[in-house]
Amino acid sequence: MAAVVQGKLRRKGLLKTPDRPAHAWATTGKGIAVGTKKAVAFTASQHAELIDIGEPPELRPDEIRCRTLCSLISQGTELARYTKEIQEPRFSGYAAVGRIEQAGAKVTDLRAGDVVFCSGNHKSFQQIPAEKAIKVPDGLSADKAVITRLMGVTFSTLITTAARPGDRVVVTGLGPVGFLGAQIFKRSGYVVHACDPDERRVDYARRAGIENAYARMPLDDPGIAKKVTLVVECSGHEQAVLDACKLVRPRGEVVMVGVPWERKADIQAFAVLHEIFHNYVVLRSGWEWEVPRSETSPFEHHTIRQNYETGMAWLKEGSIHVDGLRDIVDPHDCQQAYQNCLNHETNGLFTIFDWSKC
Repeated sequence: MAAVVQGKLRRKGLLKTPDRPAHAWATTGKGIAVGTKKAVAFTASQHAELIDIGEPPELRPDEIRCRTLCSLISQGTELARYTKEIQEPRFSGYAAVGRIEQAGAKVTDLRAGDVVFCSGNHKSFQQIPAEKAIKVPDGLSADKAVITRLMGVTFSTLITTAARPGDRVVVTGLGPVGFLGAQIFKRSGYVVHACDPDERRVDYARRAGIENAYARMPLDDPGIAKKVTLVVECSGHEQAVLDACKLVRPRGEVVMVGVPWERKADIQAFAVLHEIFHNYVVLRSGWEWEVPRSETSPFEHHTIRQNYETGMAWLKEGSIHVDGLRDIVDPHDCQQAYQNCLNHETNGLFTIFDWSKC
C-alpha cells in the first residue's frame, strides 16, 4: 500500500524525490524545514496514513507559512470522505492552529511567532493567504482555539435566524457541532433544550450547563411542544427533521445544520410536507456559508471571520465548555483516530491531532 501511495504522490509532485541529496531537505535558515513535511492522507476507503510530502511552494508576498501545532477532525465532512472509495490519495482537514515561521513581504498585520487559526489541513505546515488567518488571543491554548471552526457552523444560524434572545430553542444531535451550538445559543440569551439518543452526549451537555437535555424530542411535553421558536437540527436524520416540524410553534423555524449524508429512516415526503403546510413551518438549510467570509461592503455587519473571532473570545473566557472532551492524538495514529470517530469511540467529543512530534 505504501509503495503505491508514494508512487502516485511522486507523479503528482507531492512527494520528495529520492535523487535529491539529504542535506537539501534540511532547515533553510528562513525559519522552516523543508522536505521533512508530513500529512494525513486517505489512501483507500476507511484507511488513513501519515505520509511524507515535499517541500512547500515558494511563499507569495501575501502568504504566511506556519508550523502546525494542532489540527481538528470534522466528524461530519471528513468521515463522509473517509468512507468513500477513492482512486488516489486524498488530503483532508478542517481546521488548524499554527505558529507563523515566515510572512510574505506584503503581510503587515501578522509576523513570525504569532499563533493563528485557519481552516487548514492535516499537515505539519500550513501555507495560506494571510487574510485567511486569525490571530489566536493570548492565553487561549491551540487545542481549544482549533475548535472555533466547529463553532462557526451554528454561529451562522444564530446570525440569520428570526428567533431572538429569550425565545425557546431546541438543538437536536449533540455531536461536536450540536454540543457547541447549544452552548452558543444559551450564551446568547436563548432558552435552550437539547436532544440526542446517546446518553453519554446528553450527559456532556448537562455538564456544560444545558440542563434541559433529553434522549428524545419532547413532543409530548405541553410546556415545550408548539412553544419552540427554533429547532437547530444537527443530526442529519430525517426523523429528527419531521419531529422538529411537529415541535415548533406556528411559523417556527427548523434549520437543517446536519448534512443528510445518507438515508436513515423510512419516511415519506408527505409526512414532512403535511407538518410544514399545516404548522406554517419555515424549513431551511443551515448552510454556514450563507454568511459572507469577510466584509466586502460597509453594509455587511456579520461575517464568518467575525464569528470565529467571537468564538475564540468565548472559549478564552470559559463560557463555552470543552474541558475534558478533547481527545489529543498523534498523527501517526490517524487510522485509529478516524476509526474511533466512525464508531463513536472517541474519548470525548473532539479529536485533535498534535503535530509536535512531526
